[in-house]
Amino acid sequence: MVNTDKKALFKKIPAVDRLLDTPRIIEASAEYPRSLVLRAIHQVLDEIRKDLAEGGESKESSLLKIETISEKVVERIVLLAQSSLRPVINATGIIVHTNLGRSILAEKVLKRFGPIAGGYSNLEYDIEQGERGSRYTHVEDILKELTSAEGVMVVNNNAGAVLLSIETLARDREVIVSRGQLVEIGGSFRIPDVMRKSGAVMIEVGTTNKTHLQDYEEVIGPDTALLLSVHKSNFHIVGFTQDIDASDLVKLGNKYGIPVMEDLGSGCLINFSEYGIPKEPTVQDVLRQGVDLVTFSGDKLLGGPQAGIILGRKDLIESIKKNPLTRALRIDKLTLLALEETLKIYRDEKAAIREIPTLRMICQPYSSLKTKGQRLAKMIGKLPNTHFSLDQVDGISRAGGGAFPLLELPTRMMSLTPKKLPAHRMEEWLRFHTPPIIVRVEKDQVLLDLRTIQGKEMKIVAQAIRDLASL
Repeated sequence: MVNTDKKALFKKIPAVDRLLDTPRIIEASAEYPRSLVLRAIHQVLDEIRKDLAEGGESKESSLLKIETISEKVVERIVLLAQSSLRPVINATGIIVHTNLGRSILAEKVLKRFGPIAGGYSNLEYDIEQGERGSRYTHVEDILKELTSAEGVMVVNNNAGAVLLSIETLARDREVIVSRGQLVEIGGSFRIPDVMRKSGAVMIEVGTTNKTHLQDYEEVIGPDTALLLSVHKSNFHIVGFTQDIDASDLVKLGNKYGIPVMEDLGSGCLINFSEYGIPKEPTVQDVLRQGVDLVTFSGDKLLGGPQAGIILGRKDLIESIKKNPLTRALRIDKLTLLALEETLKIYRDEKAAIREIPTLRMICQPYSSLKTKGQRLAKMIGKLPNTHFSLDQVDGISRAGGGAFPLLELPTRMMSLTPKKLPAHRMEEWLRFHTPPIIVRVEKDQVLLDLRTIQGKEMKIVAQAIRDLASL
């Protein structure tokens, strides 16, 4: 297209004022703020200009009609008005999905949010004494009750808990850690980097696959402040391996008067082996072995909100509380509320398995998922046999969140096998659904894992599949 033709098309682009006077945008302006309407208009017009400059589809005169553009603007207004943080349906089969917000809070926890979020609270006020209190008291008693820990401290996440603990106990001094435990988790969070930021000097011992107690003892010196153990919660080393038992490391620490700290990562409070799941060390197990300080996440296997929990010796915890960094890492009232209410459910282990979604999904048996699949298929009903075929298939779910890296949970999935609609097109359509439905695509099949689809979401998923079939 010659430049004169392109200039003629550019002249057909309506001005902002003309668009503001169109019936569709006048109607939208009555519902949405003017700033949002103007933002949408400018975005749409900028995209049209860019498309014309690149010789795109906007060169068609019909697409430059003011009615067509005003309709695009209204669609953009609706899109811009949506909240950035939105609910999604997790049909991936990854239970603690880091990208989708990790653990889901229990319904019992959610019911407590309204009064606290919408009003004042005794966050840092001691009602009995009538004076300033500590925000950490709201979870101290329940954590002590559940774990028998002497001291309790809670910060905004486990990375913060590790950083704060090491900075408090070992700044400018040495921390001994096994080479096989220098882990990296999501977001490039690495133990060596945290150690460096804390101001501690990291002393690596052993090899990638084997570390002996003697390796620790040989490097202990006057500047050794801490023996650190990092649980391999997000990977496993198999074959010719050797790890140090926590109780042995504690004995060594006691011999030299050096505290032992364990970062459990995805720490849990129940013995999963009683529910047919491989055993993970519980927080209670670690403390019973005499470990002086243990840290773990609140939003992984615990099934609560994002938080970093520090438990252990009272004197160490008191030192950590006095560290000025605690203010930078402290958690807010809603996190404290969610954590307290989640922990209270753990007073009855059977109730915890039943009511805490993360635990319920991990422990859900295949037989119940098969029944769930049959129920969803019945809700979907008969579909036109044109765009895709719908089947129920077996598959594998994952715990996610860096927990149980080798665990494969047998599951049941709805499979959409392409006919006219390609798999990537179906995945995209479901992702742009309201609410978005996040799925897996494997071997050119769209898979919806029933383990992570919640009961209240079944009708939405059924309707979405029906709508997709009717495109």
